Amino acid sequence: MRFIQYFARKATIARPMPQLPDDLSPAAKSDRAAARLARAGWTLGATAAVLVVFAALGRVQPLEAALAFVLIGVVTAVAPRRRSFAAPARRAAPAVEAVSPQSLTLLSGLPDPTVVLDRRGVTLAFNAHAQAALPAIRAGDPISFAVRAPEVLEAVKAAAKTRRPQVVAYAERVPVERWIEAHVASAGGADGAPSAIVVAFRDLTEQRRSERMRADFVANASHELRTPLASLLGFVETLQGPAKNDAAAREKFLAIMRAQANRMSRLIDDLLSLSRIELKAHVRPRDVVDVVAVARNVIDALSPLAEERGVEVALLADGPALATGDRDELTRVVENLVENAIKYGDDGKRVEVTIATAGEGVRLAVRDYGPGIAPEHLPRLTERFYRPDVSHSREKGGTGLGLALVKHVLQRHGGQLAIESELGAGATFTVTIPAAVPAPATPALAKAS
Repeated sequence: MRFIQYFARKATIARPMPQLPDDLSPAAKSDRAAARLARAGWTLGATAAVLVVFAALGRVQPLEAALAFVLIGVVTAVAPRRRSFAAPARRAAPAVEAVSPQSLTLLSGLPDPTVVLDRRGVTLAFNAHAQAALPAIRAGDPISFAVRAPEVLEAVKAAAKTRRPQVVAYAERVPVERWIEAHVASAGGADGAPSAIVVAFRDLTEQRRSERMRADFVANASHELRTPLASLLGFVETLQGPAKNDAAAREKFLAIMRAQANRMSRLIDDLLSLSRIELKAHVRPRDVVDVVAVARNVIDALSPLAEERGVEVALLADGPALATGDRDELTRVVENLVENAIKYGDDGKRVEVTIATAGEGVRLAVRDYGPGIAPEHLPRLTERFYRPDVSHSREKGGTGLGLALVKHVLQRHGGQLAIESELGAGATFTVTIPAAVPAPATPALAKAS
């Protein structure tokens, strides 16, 4: 009923249909009547198309849509004339060349990006959501100028030809991967051809990413948790059987079981973090973050691990380095890189973290002086669960997801990751993040004399 009340309010404030004055000639009266019928047909046609789209989307009940259409039709037909015709009679323009105030008001209240086209596919009107989703859209331009998806263009042609609602789904690959569903509906004119075509876009990105996240999580978790779970089950059976009364074996096995349980906990945390990052991959962060402060906090937090392994971590930075990003995710990036350098480069006993602003980006480089990485492994280091040495990685407590997390965070931030390494000479991981754009200076106010 709220939907019906909304349309009732829009109908009561809509511009009334004009009545024909008595002093016009029969030909002028005929032209005025045709113009009035054309405007009424356009309004009712566009309204019907929008209601069909919303009924298809499930945002309004069919009965409410029908009642709203009848209400607008009655008000449009019986509203009295409030102004006279002072100008000479002029033949009305085709109905598709203008959009009535009622339709513009209706479009502005729709929650989804919605575009109204004429029968040729030329853009007549659109709401603010469509302007944000399709920056290239302009009134008077063909819809193909703003929408590059062939599926949508074919659906518009099919709706204009068959006058049947069309639903198509398509994917955008750049700048980030997105999935969109387009609902296309047409409203017929007096001559049988559609007088207007309405296209409503629905963003399915979050829904698709949630589905993929669940599937990936189940697949990855089942694969990686199988080994530690088998180990735990084996130790439990041993402790319940042959080693039931062996105190030394019990202490040894309990220590191994605790390490395996910690590894599973870290693995699940990394999988959940990776899924959350992928879920927000299409949303670019806008906060201003000091990368130097983030690195300093990470180094302080990892100092017990560095002292345990006898590694010195040095921070080399001239001053604050402001970048545009998400503080928690950037902290995870620096933490993964520094922790890897401490764990796998501990032979060199030194890790250097260098931060500098270069051009329009902030560059963070983490260098270790360990054994280095063979060239054949470098292209695959950011793959999930890829390890140059599986046993060595598990011995160090790695999950195989650290660099994959770094890659996905940088993709969301519009950053880059470069890896340089030589066997016996250590490795350098360089991260580049877009620098924060400084706010425009506020002009000083002149003092009154």
